[in-house]
Amino acid sequence: MKNIKEILDFGVIEEKIKILESLSSTNNTEIIEKIILKLDDDDIQVRGEAFSSLVLNENKISDLLINSLRSQNKNIRGYASLVLANRNDFNAIPEIVKLIYDQSSMVRSCALGALGHLKANETKEVINSCMFDSNLEVRKSALQAIINIGYSLPEDKIKEMAKEKDSELERLLNNVKRESGPKGI
Repeated sequence: MKNIKEILDFGVIEEKIKILESLSSTNNTEIIEKIILKLDDDDIQVRGEAFSSLVLNENKISDLLINSLRSQNKNIRGYASLVLANRNDFNAIPEIVKLIYDQSSMVRSCALGALGHLKANETKEVINSCMFDSNLEVRKSALQAIINIGYSLPEDKIKEMAKEKDSELERLLNNVKRESGPKGI
């Protein structure tokens, strides 16, 4: 175990990736916590492998992941919310919702992505509150969550958002329009 920790802390990228690939079935709390820390590794491949290792882990690691939503590190908070969503951990929804108010736009965006992936219908109002976030990427994430959950927006909100000229935003708004109907909020 000491060797695993040393490699994850000080190894070269290839060593870290190889170790992370082998850890997707571990139930060792210390090792899982170390993997969670790798969600903030300098190397994107290491972060990706840590993400995969946590998603694929079939052990009961949800409590550790939910605790990491309170990390001081924005990458860990954001990516952990996506790991929980990819694990279909519906019990994490209340904790993920708290990230909607995070100071980091990246974390807010990830939280919205997680809620959309989980089709967290009970969070429609919270997602709706992000439609006019100060950050364009957060607004796009909110729209994508709306599409994933499958509810519509009133025409006046769609028109207001369409004032911002952005091709991806326009595409998302067109998808929301297709979903429009009497079920909107």
